[in-house]
Amino acid sequence: MELTKTAKLQIYISESDKTLLLDSMRAYSDACNYISRYVYTTEDLSQISVQKHTYHTVRSEYHLPSQMACNAVRTVIGSYKTNKANGHDWVMCKYNTPQMTLSWNRDYSLNREKFSVGTLNGRIKADYAKSGMEQYFDKSVFRFGTAKVVYKHGKFFLHISVNYDGNEIKEADICNVVGHDRGIRFITSSYDSNGKTTFFNGNEIKQRRAHYKNLRKQLQQAGTPSSRRRLKAIGQRENRWMQDVNHCISKALVTSSPKGTLHVIEDLSGIRSATERVRIKDRYISVSWSYYDLEQKLIYKANEHGQKVIKVNPRYTSQTCPKCGHIDRNNRNKQKHIFCCKNCGYTSNDDRIAAMNLYRMGIEYLIETQTSISSL
Repeated sequence: MELTKTAKLQIYISESDKTLLLDSMRAYSDACNYISRYVYTTEDLSQISVQKHTYHTVRSEYHLPSQMACNAVRTVIGSYKTNKANGHDWVMCKYNTPQMTLSWNRDYSLNREKFSVGTLNGRIKADYAKSGMEQYFDKSVFRFGTAKVVYKHGKFFLHISVNYDGNEIKEADICNVVGHDRGIRFITSSYDSNGKTTFFNGNEIKQRRAHYKNLRKQLQQAGTPSSRRRLKAIGQRENRWMQDVNHCISKALVTSSPKGTLHVIEDLSGIRSATERVRIKDRYISVSWSYYDLEQKLIYKANEHGQKVIKVNPRYTSQTCPKCGHIDRNNRNKQKHIFCCKNCGYTSNDDRIAAMNLYRMGIEYLIETQTSISSL
């Protein structure tokens, strides 16, 4: 099982090389905008086709090396496919800030001493912040992949994808099962093999995101150049804050469970397409919650700690009684967040009920796995 981390570090570019790197990054962004106009007009998302129609222009007009020209095509197509997968409207992707995507051992290289990167006018070398990077130079474990050079606040940063093989545990080694229900009122509600329930309250996050939403609305209404700069700044700030929250929660879920734990979560693929079933005033909160980011962080952290994550069908997890198995949408009172089974009368918090049902599905998964192995 291959996993990927992103290592982020600052690179220290000398004044003499700063212009070379910035010019190359601007040329890359301009090339991406040219490719984006073609993709937007033709709605062509085939990498072979887009590269065939744009490659020579990118090489001749923007003077990108061959590998960077191919990377620009991948960057643009990736942006459109991400928007499409998230259910966004077909709008033109724009690349207004200097950036550059690099291929390992072609456009860039990195060793324990220097960072080397190709520009439009030759290769340059630079120092970088080495703290925390030493572990990634163990080639028997980690492999460097695509990197991205970012320029913000007058500084250069390098984001490197680092690939490594995870140690996926076998079902026979699982000694604990935890069901995690993700939501808005509670970011996660967990139920484990010991019958312990853990909640991570989401009210503070909901209030803070509402603050950012109202602030964006005021700045958009102002429409001034300074308000647009402010809009961009708070968007990045909110994203960094939410990523940190997800890091903390996923770490807490993993470290509080022993080695050999099976984490069971709902498969929320396509949740953003459920917009039409949500009231307009609640739509922003419901469909922009960072479920996927939390899921990805939980998966790689669990793998590092000798644990495993599986995704199951979320259907009826909040309507099924975990005691008698009775399914009825009237079992759940969404306004009061109470679950009361119409058949046996079992009553509890509705998010806890979902976590209990996910736990049960984890147990069923292990039974089915053991049965299939025994039949071989």
